[in-house]
Amino acid sequence: MKSILTGQQLTITIKRLAHQVLENNINLENTVLIGLQPRGIFLSDQIVAEIKTEFPSVNIQYGKLDITFYRDDIRRELHLANQTDIPFSIEGKKVVLIDDVLYTGRTIRAALDALLDFGRPEKVELCVLIDRRFSRQFPIQPDYVGKSIDSIISQKVKVYWKAKDGKEEVTILDALDA
Repeated sequence: MKSILTGQQLTITIKRLAHQVLENNINLENTVLIGLQPRGIFLSDQIVAEIKTEFPSVNIQYGKLDITFYRDDIRRELHLANQTDIPFSIEGKKVVLIDDVLYTGRTIRAALDALLDFGRPEKVELCVLIDRRFSRQFPIQPDYVGKSIDSIISQKVKVYWKAKDGKEEVTILDALDA
């Protein structure tokens, strides 16, 4: 097991991602933020909290999207759905999708399909904490990246969140560690 981001580095990275989103969406007037269930919401919750801390008067449209039944790679198994909470239309809006790790791109492809149930966005951007470059199965690239890493297929990136795991850290595990 090798540490990619310590808790302190993770905090700094989340602040940077929040600021980058704000740079491109100054007042968030026509922008919505959507965290992907289950683990992307830990990142999106913190990005939204950081934006609210910096700009308390800005109205943030924030939702959470479950893509379980839109996946094309896990159909044979029985899955429990997470909750989707998008109490607004995304019609004509700029959408910033937020997830923890971008690997094959299948999760994001499924999220794009699921988003259409809530309207047709003007534009969709992608914000990820970790970009596992060179692992894509779809031509999907992030607009905002916390950290890009090179990894091999047998390795697993694990993001630990205080709210779920009791600590904050990002590690990479070799097949033998997992």
